[in-house]
Amino acid sequence: MIALIQYNSRKLKIDLSQPLDISIPITGRASNVNAWYIGPPKIEPEVFDGDVISVSNGASVNFNTITFNPHSHGTHTETVGHIVEKQHHINNSLEKYFFLAEVITVVPEKVGEDYVISAKQLQFMIGNKKREAIIVRTLPNIRSEKTTKQYSNTNWPYFQKDAVKLLVRKGVKHLLIDLPSVDREEDGGELAGHNAFWNTDGKLRTNATITEFIYVSNKIKDGAYMLNLQIAPFENDASPSKPILYKIMD
Repeated sequence: MIALIQYNSRKLKIDLSQPLDISIPITGRASNVNAWYIGPPKIEPEVFDGDVISVSNGASVNFNTITFNPHSHGTHTETVGHIVEKQHHINNSLEKYFFLAEVITVVPEKVGEDYVISAKQLQFMIGNKKREAIIVRTLPNIRSEKTTKQYSNTNWPYFQKDAVKLLVRKGVKHLLIDLPSVDREEDGGELAGHNAFWNTDGKLRTNATITEFIYVSNKIKDGAYMLNLQIAPFENDASPSKPILYKIMD
């Protein structure tokens, strides 16, 4: 399944039969990746009049109810509606789903008690490349840790404000990261990275998104890919999402 994509003046070839999934799924287990001080998601069969509605309990169907928070549990994509009073639903804000993306790998730098991603690091990795989406993989990158980590009260690495501003100047509309947030866990509500990315001091970037809690396998090399950013159609500021990469063929 080879697709030839006309992207501006370039022709890009991808193999649709070779998707690279960089999402972390939502499970009903306590080991589900988590942040923001709440419990794990729940995936449980409904009970009617004492009857558990699952095939294993004699019902004709499985009929699970799922309780989760997209910001806390698994890969999710969010809009400016996450931080402003006016509602901006992801189902309306994300109108296109294929983007030219760049995967980069960074080692967060220690600054005081924190680990940060700086503008200097991003500039070194991106250079003059023009990309609609940037996918940031941080090191160390151990799958078993990143897909199950309980991030609350860990002071995870975050993006410095100047780093986010650099991405905005470069025209990046979609930022994908393998952390719970672009911002520091405890920042007094400043949310400097979020506000810089969506330009809340000026004209809002309502068609820009941030995707958090991805996992980029070590088998995926840094470089250019086509990104298919898939979301669930929630009327909410954020939705569980399934970003898929396609290697650009020579």
